[in-house]
Amino acid sequence: MGLLNFFAKPAQPPPGLPSGCFTVDRTGRVVIGTVPSSFPAATITDIARHVLDTFREAQAAQLPLAELVVHFGSLKITAREQRGGALVFLAPRTLTSSAK
Repeated sequence: MGLLNFFAKPAQPPPGLPSGCFTVDRTGRVVIGTVPSSFPAATITDIARHVLDTFREAQAAQLPLAELVVHFGSLKITAREQRGGALVFLAPRTLTSSAK
């Protein structure tokens, strides 16, 4: 069995949750961001699209919505409306922050 363990690869730890922010314009294009490049760009685009859609739907319903906070599993997404675009913050939720 020792010989087989020699050829076995060690298990890779799961990728960490992102921490950072990004800005999107009114068309959904990411202008600038501090999110690690290891985080999939398609996921960032998807988050941006949902955030902008939420702000547009709130405006169409004449609801004043300037900030949106979503607790999605272990990830906290905070978005602020910026003249049609948005500033989106991503932060992993820890045990101490989940109680708030």
